[in-house]
Amino acid sequence: MKNKYLISIVGPTAIGKTARSIAVAQYFNTEIISSDSRQFYKEMSIGTAVPEPAERDAVEHHFIQNRSVFEDYSVGDFERDALKTLSDLFTQKDVVVMVGGSGLYVDAVLKGLDHFPEVNPSIRKELNRQLEEKGISGLQEQLKKYDPVTFEKIDIHNPQRLTRALEICIGTGKPYSSFLNQTSRKRDFIPVKIGLTAEREIIYRRINERVDIMIENGLLEEARKLYPHKELNALQTVGYRELFRYFDGEWSLEFAISEIKKNTRRFAKRQLTWFRKDPEITWFDYRTPDSEIFEFLQKHIQTA
Repeated sequence: MKNKYLISIVGPTAIGKTARSIAVAQYFNTEIISSDSRQFYKEMSIGTAVPEPAERDAVEHHFIQNRSVFEDYSVGDFERDALKTLSDLFTQKDVVVMVGGSGLYVDAVLKGLDHFPEVNPSIRKELNRQLEEKGISGLQEQLKKYDPVTFEKIDIHNPQRLTRALEICIGTGKPYSSFLNQTSRKRDFIPVKIGLTAEREIIYRRINERVDIMIENGLLEEARKLYPHKELNALQTVGYRELFRYFDGEWSLEFAISEIKKNTRRFAKRQLTWFRKDPEITWFDYRTPDSEIFEFLQKHIQTA
């Protein structure tokens, strides 16, 4: 039986992963699985930089706008669904491409999810009470104290991620990060991992430019439609929560946009921190010619 390969393309937001993944998929005549957790939702198009219709016409994409923000969809659900889709694709293809900057979702497919001990449900209730009464900053300070490693890696502005990490820290007396990467499940494919990167100033400039383009393309109107549902977990994401505060009258539009840029830059930093811990990723400058990347991949993939 031929080996099956999953090419995983990762890197910080706005680095050019979408275009590169399409080039790679076309080279291997295959399809793309998105592991970007923000692009699952059909109501969030502009703010999540989903591939353009022409890009999706060029190569078949999976897990792009296939869910609604009104549905609960966990990383465990994605692991199950992605593995099923891969199993189906590998009946026809020897190579499949996966692209996205959501490290937890990438790892769920490549390695499997980590298992955490059961903790007393009252801990989460208390954390939710603190969140409601005192705001998110108090929980952020707690996590920084209990588990500085996780504090640097996760989106500390996402209440669900924050309370999940904290309840494990408090309930077990151990850092949330100590339960990560405990086991790696056997997969029926061989991962080939590449990352795209650039100097920090270039990444930040590309992020700022992308946010300006999103605003020009109607992000404000998209966020306004979602504003009545701003408490949904799917909407606790950069680009939307800042505009919700503008709609609430807390911030000016100019300040909200500057906060989107700042928080996206912070997100990119956390993405790089996450991915750089994986020694199996081979990094390429974002300007590397496609031919160089094809040559590298071909050396690691035996399809004959």
